Amino acid sequence: MTVREILLLGNPLLLKPCEAVGEDELDQAQQVAQDLHDTLADFHARCGWGRGMAAPQIGVLKRMVCLQVDRPLTLLNPEFSEPSEDMQILWDDCMSFPDLLVQVRRHKRLRLTYRDLDWAVHSLHLDGAMAELLQHEVDHLEGILAVMRAVDGRAFALRSQAAHLGAAMMANPA
Repeated sequence: MTVREILLLGNPLLLKPCEAVGEDELDQAQQVAQDLHDTLADFHARCGWGRGMAAPQIGVLKRMVCLQVDRPLTLLNPEFSEPSEDMQILWDDCMSFPDLLVQVRRHKRLRLTYRDLDWAVHSLHLDGAMAELLQHEVDHLEGILAVMRAVDGRAFALRSQAAHLGAAMMANPA
């Protein structure tokens, strides 16, 4: 098990766009995927939240995301299409700034296409919480942080103040 350091807000690596994973890089991608899953599991055990993590959060500038929702899943080179015009506004959180919540606007539905660690192509229709989660993670791959998507200047809160934000606040925790 390799738990990596999670880069925090202010680290310039979080602002860099990632390169695609090539088929010839699958051996290295396997190790990065294991590190991402181990780091996510450790964070979740310590903090009680966290469903996904992008490779740049551990300093790897490759288009990789790991999820732990129903089962562990690794996405290589994820891309969106068919975004809905319907949007959702929610309080977003991030392991790279774990004490901060940011209110953001995300598409309610979209299609995700990605490759797995066997290089097979998959396509999924996402909605609600999964659509939000994957938009957050794919933003990381573009060097975009939730703080850059804040709906306005009042869209920030400390996690310790979540009780003041209402019941909808944590409807879609990351």
